[in-house]
Amino acid sequence: MTDQGEVVIARWQGRSPSVPHGLAELLAAYHLQTQAEKGEAVADADRLPDRYRAEVLDPRAAFADDVLLVALSGDTAVGCLAVTAPVGGRCEVKRLWTAPAFRGQGIASGLVSAALAHAADGGADTVRLSVWQWRAGAIALYERLGFTVTESWDERDQLVCMERAV
Repeated sequence: MTDQGEVVIARWQGRSPSVPHGLAELLAAYHLQTQAEKGEAVADADRLPDRYRAEVLDPRAAFADDVLLVALSGDTAVGCLAVTAPVGGRCEVKRLWTAPAFRGQGIASGLVSAALAHAADGGADTVRLSVWQWRAGAIALYERLGFTVTESWDERDQLVCMERAV
């Protein structure tokens, strides 16, 4: 495997003036893969459901009230994770994705750990997430990082809800 250089995690807010290079592509890959896994594959990001297409087309607007943690290799985003603002002491993490060429390097673990630290800094006492039950690798990662399955707050079938204290 070729050395791809150091990967650093940076905080990016939707209100920032510029979007990290490659972020839209990461979000598109995440949503295209998710649609395919749900049996609702689409050919490209332009055919994604409106709410997901909006994230790809304008991450600044879609995540205006959130913080995105972005793993950067040089100036290119190779991983991302959104953290919502705390509500009632809880933050939610979503959109965890690492570019396939960068998997196996601890980027996803680093992003989740950074999200937990960010949530604690922001005054949250709990971080929650939802993940499709077929994403066994993601569920195992979350469990290794201290998340446990909890009662669902989302009525979508096959969605696993998890949380942990920070």
